[in-house]
Amino acid sequence: MQSLSCGGQGAGELIMIRFFIIMVLVVVSDQLSKLWILDNFLLYESREIIPGFFNLTFLRNTGAAFGLLSGMPLLWRQIFFITIAAAALVALVIMQRKMGKENSWYTICFALIGGGAVGNVIDRVLYGSVVDFLDVYVKGYHWPAFNVADSGITVGVTIFLLLQIFEKEEKQAITEK
Repeated sequence: MQSLSCGGQGAGELIMIRFFIIMVLVVVSDQLSKLWILDNFLLYESREIIPGFFNLTFLRNTGAAFGLLSGMPLLWRQIFFITIAAAALVALVIMQRKMGKENSWYTICFALIGGGAVGNVIDRVLYGSVVDFLDVYVKGYHWPAFNVADSGITVGVTIFLLLQIFEKEEKQAITEK
């Protein structure tokens, strides 16, 4: 797989700057989109955007993905999610420092995941819950509402998994030659 990184003096610093810029862009777009929803929608209000496929619907998620852990007391939920997000950010920076130098796609995926984690933690600290509003459905199937931060995490994890698959196939092809 072709790398997007550049070599030479100071390349490590440039890669980390890219990492933080992408992460900040995810956090800012996430928070601005949520502020717009908070200013323009009532809780549970839904507006059809693409008939039969996409709505904007203001929901609050007090739990994790799909509402998991929503029954836990608020203080314990906040401690739990902030601790998990902090540990994930430390792990992402460590992985970024190692893998981002080899392939800039890692910089992109780790920054998307980190930005998503930070965006959702900001919600938990400010509101005690995460603002969700992207509401996708196809025929009888309705996906749980999500937000820009969730999208960053999902796209980042998908890129990471694809990199792992392609790199494994690449290594196998080299060893078979």
